[in-house]
Amino acid sequence: MPLPCSEPVPALVVNALRKTYNNGVEALKGIHLTVQPGEFFALLGPNGAGKSTLIGILSSLVSATSGDAHIFGLSVKQQRSEAMKMMGLVPQEINFSPFEKPFDICVNTAGFYGVRRNIASERAEKYLKELRLWDKAFQPSRELSGGMKRRLMIARAMMNEPRLLILDEPTAGVDIEIRRSMWHFICGINAAGTTVILTTHYLEEAEQLCQHIAIIDHGKIVENTTMKGLLSTLEMETFVLDIPGTANDIALPHVTGITLRRVDDLTLEAEIARKDSLNALFAALTAQGITVASMRNKTNRLEELFVRLVGDHKPEGAQTLT
Repeated sequence: MPLPCSEPVPALVVNALRKTYNNGVEALKGIHLTVQPGEFFALLGPNGAGKSTLIGILSSLVSATSGDAHIFGLSVKQQRSEAMKMMGLVPQEINFSPFEKPFDICVNTAGFYGVRRNIASERAEKYLKELRLWDKAFQPSRELSGGMKRRLMIARAMMNEPRLLILDEPTAGVDIEIRRSMWHFICGINAAGTTVILTTHYLEEAEQLCQHIAIIDHGKIVENTTMKGLLSTLEMETFVLDIPGTANDIALPHVTGITLRRVDDLTLEAEIARKDSLNALFAALTAQGITVASMRNKTNRLEELFVRLVGDHKPEGAQTLT
């Protein structure tokens, strides 16, 4: 008789985690959270929601008031050293010496995890090349651009080859080209099995990249579901239609269940329930002699839901969290 398959150990389990600072602010209010291995997980919340406190506890920089967290089954509180070897962190702030060289920053970081120097040197070369930094590897890091410094922090976080990588606002202030190259690298390591937790204020990134999402607000988890599941709760969507060359005197058709309005000479907006098809709209526009060159969502869908969820849970007289 075959043995039953055992369930994989979650990448992260947060159990009844609380943090109250000395000034009395309760930053985390007994939160629970589970992240499965291999997920690309979005942890979102407004400024002061408790994200930084949670990340601080996971990285052992902040002590929890009560509760615990486990990284691949290892307690952050009771098995700190072993748990930290499983995790890599890319913080918001640039926090390496501007006088140190990128290669040395990476190799020295690997040493903190007990990685032998020859292996550390190989990894430093590997990740600096993959993140397009090898030509700057032996220059003082103060000479790097802002985007290069962000990529260096990712390379540094990979030196212990973590099974769980936490990215805290990794693309803040980074231009589009560098942002794309960073996500190409991150998606690659995620596809290879590394679990990724992302915090970001660029919600379109979270929508495009993440399979699962948790939203934290005032120290509580107010939503925890799949990205598809959350987006499916959006009842109405507004689309922007580009109509180059359409005469302004052509009347807009009436389509049942759809609100259609002209924005300017080249643009229409259509508001429609998610459950309804766009086929009737396109048929009516074609019959009226109006050609649609392209179509896009007016606003980011996740952003609309995020604002709604955070607004619904905002208590009166709430304090700003650290």
